[in-house]
Amino acid sequence: MKSKIKVLFFLAVLLASQTVISQNNIIDEIVWVVGDEAILKSEVEEYRKEMLMQNQRIEGDPYCFIPEQLAIQKLFLDQAKLDSIEVQESNISRELEYYVNNYINSIGSVERLEEYFGKRLSAIREDLREQIREQQIIQSVQQKHFGNIQLSPSEIRQYYNNLSQDSLPFIPTTVEVQIITAEPKIPLEEIDKVKARLREYTDQVNSGEREFSTLALLHSEDPSAIQGGELGFMSRSGFVPEFANVAFALNDPKKVSNVVETEYGFHIIQLIERRGEMANFRHILLKPKVPKESLDTAVVRLDSIRAGIMDNRLTFDEAATYLSADKDTRNNKGIMVNNTQGSPNAGTPRFALNELNQDIAKIAGEMKEGEISQPFLMLNDKGRQVAAMIKITNRNEGHRANINNDYQIIKQMAENARKQKLVDEWLQKKIEKTYVRIDPEWRKCEFRYSGWLR
Repeated sequence: MKSKIKVLFFLAVLLASQTVISQNNIIDEIVWVVGDEAILKSEVEEYRKEMLMQNQRIEGDPYCFIPEQLAIQKLFLDQAKLDSIEVQESNISRELEYYVNNYINSIGSVERLEEYFGKRLSAIREDLREQIREQQIIQSVQQKHFGNIQLSPSEIRQYYNNLSQDSLPFIPTTVEVQIITAEPKIPLEEIDKVKARLREYTDQVNSGEREFSTLALLHSEDPSAIQGGELGFMSRSGFVPEFANVAFALNDPKKVSNVVETEYGFHIIQLIERRGEMANFRHILLKPKVPKESLDTAVVRLDSIRAGIMDNRLTFDEAATYLSADKDTRNNKGIMVNNTQGSPNAGTPRFALNELNQDIAKIAGEMKEGEISQPFLMLNDKGRQVAAMIKITNRNEGHRANINNDYQIIKQMAENARKQKLVDEWLQKKIEKTYVRIDPEWRKCEFRYSGWLR
């Protein structure tokens, strides 16, 4: 998608025409040239569609804003070559799957996504892979040159004092939550039923009666079902251990694994391709159905634990440590940690309500600090139904940020402002030293940085 056109080629093209031509058919138009890289009209249009897909803000005219953003990217990529920066394929693959799944979920189907971009899903994936690679390279360049910014408390306070009240962000209500869960017992006959279905699918694949991808599309309960169960290239560390141990033991793409149990449910796996330490698999996930009686029993168990806490026979901390089924929190006294990417609360016990599990947020939103909820049913992050009970250990109502209550947020704002100032100065110097040519039809813009127009 992002064509690489070398110096001699594009100079020849620019002298002859501003249009790339093949067999007398107009294919594309060069709108900017930055150093030895061309920016094509199709590239701008594709970037615009992706920004709309991701609900990203476009500042002003997209046909001014987007080419400048692409030009800035090319300046950073040029610096990456000088710095010999590379990124790990495993990180690219994980992010690729996240974006592809989000795209499909937001637009509704693979077919509609292909129609939106005018290309097959395989081509969309390859374009996205290249974009993600470039984004990660750019992030590495920025980290190397501008990542070590540390401001003193006096500098942070001076930054805060110079801000107008209107410039301070509104901090939504946040809560800190402890949780205790109880997992319902799944009857052995239900587990046997799920395993039997998976073995039946294996027989159908092995006999040539059905394709694995077709069965995944029709029956898998994993989001990857819409891609025929395909997970994309990832390293062993990208999977839970039980899955990885079986998947990476596969050598023949025609074979299907035995049934594998993980915290998500039961799987069968098929190898698609292996590339060194990376591999691409398909899988079918089935989750045993939990009977209502088992859910009721789990709720009654938590009721009993809650009664013990309220009667001071044990503390919430003790119950969360010794009685909770939630392995992610029970070693931390039930304290939940925010893992929301990009959140100012990431890595802390603080959650905005929209960062919590949806079922927990409904309960937590109405609770006061120190209050313990009644047991309720929730769908955990593994997609399994469990009974849960929460305690609000801290609640901070929505407010304008202030340096006393929100020092870390103000600190982050101050460091981001300093970083942006350094980036702006670096880019301005880079623009002055780089060959830039803009098509006359694309020059009537108010650009963020000066020096593009020569």
